[in-house]
This record gives sequence, C-alpha cells and structure tokens, in this order.
Amino acid sequence: MIEKLSPIADRLLAVGCVKFGEFTLKSGAKSPIYIDLRRLVAFPDLLKDVAEAYAEILAPLKFDMLAALPYAAMPIGTAISLHGGWKMVYPRKEVKGYGTQVEVEGVFDADQYAVVIDDLISSGGSKLEGIQKLNAVGLQVEDVVVLIDRQSGGVDFMAEHGYRLHSVFSLPQLLDYWEEKGAVNAEMIAKARRFLG
Repeated sequence: MIEKLSPIADRLLAVGCVKFGEFTLKSGAKSPIYIDLRRLVAFPDLLKDVAEAYAEILAPLKFDMLAALPYAAMPIGTAISLHGGWKMVYPRKEVKGYGTQVEVEGVFDADQYAVVIDDLISSGGSKLEGIQKLNAVGLQVEDVVVLIDRQSGGVDFMAEHGYRLHSVFSLPQLLDYWEEKGAVNAEMIAKARRFLG
C-alpha cells in the first residue's frame, strides 16, 4: 500500500505536515514528532491526492454522506466531496445562539448513513463526541476514515464503541518508509518509535 501512496508520504514530510524535533502536545507531553495536517490547505495538489486516497477507502463502504469533523477535517472532507461527488455535513464544535441553532450543518434525513472523516486519530475520544452529535440528529455512523492512525489505541477504542476505523496510513508504517528511504535521521525515527511505545 505504501509504495502506491509513497508520493503522498514524501510530500507530507516535504511540506511540513509531519515534523521531527521537540514539541509540546495538547496533553502537555513532549513529543519528538508533530503531525499538522491543517497545512494541507496550502498545497492543493497534495490535498487532491489525499482526497483520492481517502476515496479509495470509501468506495466499498456504505454511506449516504461524508461527515467531516471540525476543524482540521473540513477542507479534507470538502476535497473528498468534490472528488467523489458525495454530499457532506459537519457537526458544529459550538452551537450558535442565533439563526437556525443547528448542531449539524448540511442537508440530511434521519436514519441516513454518514461516514466520519477526520485527519488523524490518537485515542479516539474526539471522534466519539462528533459521532454523538450526528447520532443526536438521527444520522447513523458505522465507519470512521482518517489519513493517519497514530496507533495509540484508536482502532480498539472505536471498535469497543461499535465503529470501524480505516486509515490511509499508520504512523509506524510511515516511520518505516521514511527510515528505509533515508528521508529522516535514524535517531529521530528511533525517538519517535520510543515515544509511540
């Protein structure tokens, strides 16, 4: 799989969507690797290729629409929507106190199926919040698709809650590929592997 997608793997590194060094994560932990897929919006050719990679995973799945989680997955979801001709909805992070005051933006009917799109997964908690908002308006969710699975327990967590997780890449797979290519210093790869456990 990685051979076919190697141009994406190469460019994620080249454009700084994946960085090596020392970074403080949201949790406060120090990490030797940082993944910032929000940068994809600055590289339309790469975003287009990423959308195509998601679309291949989506093709056999059962769904009526995409549900992109805010905020990182919104441009990714839009690119996939344009690529595949699939309609899209999104759960709001916060509900406005005026206007329609809806929790999920878009056009849908209760009991339709939405496939959740996000940029990456660590533990999976934030995916569940988004899914709960979709369920609250009657949308059914069975599958979640991400670009990168950090392999921090997300697959098991989603499975425990009844959802299937699909990813274009796993982070260990990317690390192996970059190490083999000599694209990243071996010591940095080793540090990242130790951090990931």
